[in-house]
Amino acid sequence: MSDATIIDGKEFAATLRATVGRQVTRLKEAHGITPGLSVVLVGEDPASQVYVRNKGKSTVEAGMNSRQFDMPATASHAEVLAKVEELNADPAVHGILVQLPLPDQVNETVIINAIDPNKDVDGFHVISTGRLWTGQDSMVPCTPLGCLLMLRHYVGDLAGKSAIVLGRSNIVGKPMASLLIKESCTVTVAHSKTQDLPGECRRADIVIAAVGRPEMVRGDWIKPGATVIDVGINRIERDGKNKLVGDVAFDEVKEVAGAITPVPGGVGPMTIACLLRNTLHATCHQHGVEVPAED
Repeated sequence: MSDATIIDGKEFAATLRATVGRQVTRLKEAHGITPGLSVVLVGEDPASQVYVRNKGKSTVEAGMNSRQFDMPATASHAEVLAKVEELNADPAVHGILVQLPLPDQVNETVIINAIDPNKDVDGFHVISTGRLWTGQDSMVPCTPLGCLLMLRHYVGDLAGKSAIVLGRSNIVGKPMASLLIKESCTVTVAHSKTQDLPGECRRADIVIAAVGRPEMVRGDWIKPGATVIDVGINRIERDGKNKLVGDVAFDEVKEVAGAITPVPGGVGPMTIACLLRNTLHATCHQHGVEVPAED
């Protein structure tokens, strides 16, 4: 069997960002509305700083307003909560994102659920989660949404496909399972307590790996021709060098799979692109206008 099709997340994300940019232009021309995204960053985690900077740059490139609020690592729970409430009340802010993780003294769950659900562009609010699981229109967490958009593009109709989601986090695993159910897939959610995990994977037409364990999914776990979406980003040392790898043993799996996302350059770029898409949709919803046509 020939090697798998490599799903180019960078190219796909660039196309999506450009589409959102055109939609933002149409929204401004038709209604005079400019979407606004505000990001709250608490502390000085280097990875979070880079990520937030990239979000801001992409937001501006898409024609949106971007604001970043930096708070010290010593900020109290009450101070972070007050900032969220201030942004909730600001009509120029259509999307609010509180960068995770938060320092120990700040209750993450309370802060997420304090965000106005209509401005919850991360899709983590309990109301967003409830809407998603009950099939209603909702904000969808950016990473699973990116996975779904790529699957639709590369696989086509997902109805009737057997899918396995490795991982049950609130950020990726659970919402991913919900999205696949909505697409009429037959979905298995696997985790550390799953018996015969390789056997479960071998039955799947679609494998979503989101467990945070470097190269756990091996080539002999994969059904020939399956589509493999690798959400994992793990930093390991190999041959004396730092290297980024996913949750999938890429070189092995690409010999068996029909299509696979690489790490880096697969799911990662889609997360920010989907954040922009969510911000556009949130803006239109708040103003009671239709989302502009994609093209």
